[in-house]
Amino acid sequence: MSSSVIVVGLLMGLLALSCAQLLPLEEVKTLETISRKLHNPHWKNISQTSCQDGGVGFFKYFTAHIFCNVTCKCSFANTCHVRIIKLKGLNLTGVIPEEFGDLTHLEEIDLTHNYISGSIPASLSRCPIRSLYLLGNRLSGSIPVGDFTLLRELVLEDNHFEGPLPQNLGRLTHLERLLLSANDFTGTIPESYGYLKNLIDFRIGGSQLSGKIPEFIGNWSKLQKLDLQGTSMEGPIPYTISSLKDLKELMISDLNGPSMPFPTLKYMKNIQIVILRNCSISGTIPNYLGKLTKLLILDLSFNKLTGEIPQTIERAHHLSFLCLSNNILTGEVPIGILQSKRDQNLVSSHSSLENLWCLKKGLPCSSKPKDHSIFINCGGRKTKFDGHTYEEDLSTLGPSSFFSSSQKWGSSSTGLYMHKPNANYIATNVLSLNITGPDFYQTARIAPVSLKYYVLCMLKGKYKVRLYFSEIMFTNDQTFSSLGKRLFDISIQGNLVQKDFNIMDEAGGVGKGIVKEFDNVTVLGSTLEIHLYWAGKGTTAIPYRGVYGPLISAISVTPNFDSPTESVSTIPHGRSCLPISTIVKVGGCVAVAIILTVLVILWIKRCLVGLQKTLEDDLKGVELQTRKFTFTELKDATANFHQANKIGKGSFGTVYKGILADRTQIAVKQLSPKSNQGNREFFNEIEMLHALQHPNLVYLYGYCIEENQLFLVYEYMENNSVYHALFESRLDLDWATRRKICVGIAKGLAYLHDGSSLRVIHRDIKASNVLLDKHLNPKISDFGLAKLAEEDKTHISTNPVGTFGYMAPEYAIQGHLTDKADVYSFGIVVLEIISGKIRLDKKGFYILDWVHDLKSKGNLMNLVDRRLGSEFNNEEMIATINVALQCCNLASELRPTMSEVMSMLEGKVVVQEFVDPNPSSSNEMDLIVNEDFQSILKGAAGTLEGPSNDSAAALDDIIG
Repeated sequence: MSSSVIVVGLLMGLLALSCAQLLPLEEVKTLETISRKLHNPHWKNISQTSCQDGGVGFFKYFTAHIFCNVTCKCSFANTCHVRIIKLKGLNLTGVIPEEFGDLTHLEEIDLTHNYISGSIPASLSRCPIRSLYLLGNRLSGSIPVGDFTLLRELVLEDNHFEGPLPQNLGRLTHLERLLLSANDFTGTIPESYGYLKNLIDFRIGGSQLSGKIPEFIGNWSKLQKLDLQGTSMEGPIPYTISSLKDLKELMISDLNGPSMPFPTLKYMKNIQIVILRNCSISGTIPNYLGKLTKLLILDLSFNKLTGEIPQTIERAHHLSFLCLSNNILTGEVPIGILQSKRDQNLVSSHSSLENLWCLKKGLPCSSKPKDHSIFINCGGRKTKFDGHTYEEDLSTLGPSSFFSSSQKWGSSSTGLYMHKPNANYIATNVLSLNITGPDFYQTARIAPVSLKYYVLCMLKGKYKVRLYFSEIMFTNDQTFSSLGKRLFDISIQGNLVQKDFNIMDEAGGVGKGIVKEFDNVTVLGSTLEIHLYWAGKGTTAIPYRGVYGPLISAISVTPNFDSPTESVSTIPHGRSCLPISTIVKVGGCVAVAIILTVLVILWIKRCLVGLQKTLEDDLKGVELQTRKFTFTELKDATANFHQANKIGKGSFGTVYKGILADRTQIAVKQLSPKSNQGNREFFNEIEMLHALQHPNLVYLYGYCIEENQLFLVYEYMENNSVYHALFESRLDLDWATRRKICVGIAKGLAYLHDGSSLRVIHRDIKASNVLLDKHLNPKISDFGLAKLAEEDKTHISTNPVGTFGYMAPEYAIQGHLTDKADVYSFGIVVLEIISGKIRLDKKGFYILDWVHDLKSKGNLMNLVDRRLGSEFNNEEMIATINVALQCCNLASELRPTMSEVMSMLEGKVVVQEFVDPNPSSSNEMDLIVNEDFQSILKGAAGTLEGPSNDSAAALDDIIG
């Protein structure tokens, strides 16, 4: 037989073998069921022979954004099985069919970018799933993948999952990619995730996670990508991050908490992207960044960096984007950076950089201020609306750009659309949405991170600012393109007026216009600044990558005062003018009427002067930038200040619970006319709280002035105050909760003293001024007596104000005020929290004297509240007591700072045992002050803001 015949025979045999490779009938039926339930139009004529091409795949269907494919795996036993199913970008609906679990050889499922709802079926655990891609759907519920022991890739970004992260994901030790961004997860990152030592890519940005960034991320030694942008987590970035030597992308933004040093990145030789935006990083920019030769993107904006930009940055030759805006940098920009073609954004109003072109443009106003209104069509051409002409705004801008229009207004854009090098910074209605309203809703200005508009050369005064929005980049159908969620913050004149603003939610859908109106915006210089900022939240890849960040359609600014053009009268020209004689006759009658009217108005005003005069005097020179509520709003919210809504009463006035029209719960403090908190303290509290933002400071929504009544509107605190919890309601606070409260107060005070730009001394830290939210997190309140520390002075001499029993001796006696006065007060509050006893009673009992007595007798543990039983760690308790005693040291200079206190309470620093000072070694002045202080305490005991009778009775246990 010839060789050619043999070859032909072999080929025929192989062909017959391949034709015999069949898909099991049960898998055919399963695929038909899955196709029907997902309303998939692309799977047709499924049969057992669908894998006859040797397992390469069938049902192939591709476009730029659509991928439809099923891949088989066939054996020499003429049997095939479905191994991979990809149904990407098909806008499939329904829920994930349980029948996927019947495909027992299925290793990969990709349902990216569909419109699938429901939850992940537990039946998938029957498959040997290695990769599960569900990005961009409407999935929610639990994540039952703890039993997917072979899972290597889990991609759940851009869905509706919520609640705590599943603990059992920590069991998936083969996991390499865990992508969970743009969901609504809460809580902390579970400790069990520390076992995921094979992770290469971890993303959890845009979620509601809180707590600290865990130190165990240092265990992820293979990690190449880390995204923690836009969460509610707090710093500092743990030192263990320096262990991630293979890291290529590091993206962390918008951390809560006090200032922190620059994290150590010098061992990351492969790093390409570093985003550490708005992380409260202080200090100087490290020199070693220039040695990271693979660095492409560096964003350190919105921090507290000081000093000069290091010359070594020039050596990072591949660096294509550098953003250092909104820091406190000084000196000159290295000339090599300015001459390069890379994108830079280096300037902010807080910088003193000397050689940047945009500082030489005559900003904020190169001539005498004269403008009193402006109208801008953001991202669009000149158009008219409501009798006004809106100027065009068609500048291309870019990753880091500034644009100025005829010295009347300017705009700047900072940030970079990741993985989208040719991004457009103007959005248009390309989706043909049916948009009603003004023409300017057809276009919009967009930016990846920060978008600012500066209205220049404005006259001083108060203005009404209207911001117009319409979402035109998502669809309004049942496709994945409708699942986008855009969130950003809005600030005007540096004051946050909208947090997590969502255009679609506010307007009621896409393509619908919404106007946000802000009244009485004050211009004191000549510039009005509008700032839109993306804090890392919302979706980033719907309908495609790079759709996120602020978006605005138009801006209108008009005066709340008579503008010069409105106050000038002109006589019309032409024959319509009346003869002079007629004018005189009519004018005489009108004059009489005017005089009578004026007299009546003056009489009415005189009646009101007595009520308003004091308030008006205090208003002079005070500019309030926060929201001003109407009296009607507060009446509606509190059911006309109904008794049932009264939640507190004191010398300052009464506090009511309320619910605003948008269902926001609030607490309304109505100041009593007899209150010690006068008008000036009222304005002081507003200004302080509005400038200070921290998780452990109470949030001020706004204020209201009605005739001579003053109201403050706060976030509602479900659990009242520490005082209420300890001495009135007597909540069952375990030791873990009490310790959490102590740490939280310390964090809030550390922020006031060292973490904020203002450096504030509270002056009235006490149990009743620490409020508790529904999770018993503490928030410091009542800033009416707070005072700014002066940088160039070691102390302030002032009349002492505050509450006896909490006031530090040197402050109460000498009026000698430093931040150590707050430290002393904090120590007293901690002792109250530990003991459950009030600091001072009408019989002259003083908690600090009692603690020193217990310590001298070796009975310090008798201080602990009996309600705690034995459910606490003795060493931790003793350490906390010693911290409190150090805070209450008679010598103020020996007290720790609140930052040091925070480190001690968090276990970062060893707590030394407090040693009672020897009277003979004490400063003579300290002893005199203490003696006078003790006398005052005894005299003040009878005039206390004291506990209830029950609390007083409880004190008998420790006195008698």
